[in-house]
Amino acid sequence: MVDNINPYLVNALNVMVERRTETICNVSEMVYGNKPTDGGNLILNKKEKILIIKENKTAKKWIRPFIGAEEFLNSKRRWCLWLLGANPSELRKCKLVMDRIEKVKKFRLNSKKISTCKLAATPTLFGEIRQTRASNNNLVVPITSSEKRCYIPMDFLSSDMVLGNTVQIIPDSTLYDFGVLESSVHMSWLRAVAGRLEMRYSYSGTLVYNNFIWPKPTPKQKEDIEKAAQAVLDARKLYPESTLGDLYDPNTMPPELAKAHERLDKTVKTAYGTKGFETEEEIVASLMKLYKEAIDKENATKRKIS
Repeated sequence: MVDNINPYLVNALNVMVERRTETICNVSEMVYGNKPTDGGNLILNKKEKILIIKENKTAKKWIRPFIGAEEFLNSKRRWCLWLLGANPSELRKCKLVMDRIEKVKKFRLNSKKISTCKLAATPTLFGEIRQTRASNNNLVVPITSSEKRCYIPMDFLSSDMVLGNTVQIIPDSTLYDFGVLESSVHMSWLRAVAGRLEMRYSYSGTLVYNNFIWPKPTPKQKEDIEKAAQAVLDARKLYPESTLGDLYDPNTMPPELAKAHERLDKTVKTAYGTKGFETEEEIVASLMKLYKEAIDKENATKRKIS
């Protein structure tokens, strides 16, 4: 017997999940990756990278791996010119780099957007730089992912990689963060509230991540989640030649990885309590209830302050 079908077509409370700029729970901020706004001129393929270094070896220190969603999921290789803090006198000695800087400037000046035109004043820099501090534990989440996957692949990447704006980042993340977000609980929430690009999932930090209600685990439960999360990462390492796209294709996911995810799902569900987290419909209904309680409490606090 169905009690109520809400706007998300699940048997749950009538709530509307709205975009928010801050997380509803006390967790780390999720930010977009760096946006080049460069007409492709700061991004390099292997051949372009080699030519620039061959012309002037000084340029090698400005070239860093560039990771967008395609590179992240399918292990493709691209690089970028990361010229933040570059010495102008050294830059001027690198003709191929200077040619690209000039093309970036022209691209931005020719834009119909005033904000992009203004960026022409700093053609050596990405249009939006959000990776502002070093972190060896950047948890990376692709913005778009196939709807066929049971789990959106996430992973840790180091600070020497420049992360593009087709991925989102949670700096200084932990195994616990990874474990909760890579679980079926979070994936159920994603499937219920996320937008779609064609049929693919569109992961929005302001809609999906910021509104997600995290569990309140005991120290033992948190430790179990961390161990289960590490087991997922270890299962991936058994297949070093496979991309994340390969590993998370539902038809080719290795049994060791599937088993590790099952264990992780169980440990995360346990951290939420013993009831209401079995089926996906129950998970979504329970999270909607927790979300409404959090919003009501937040609104009551605002009214009290005002």
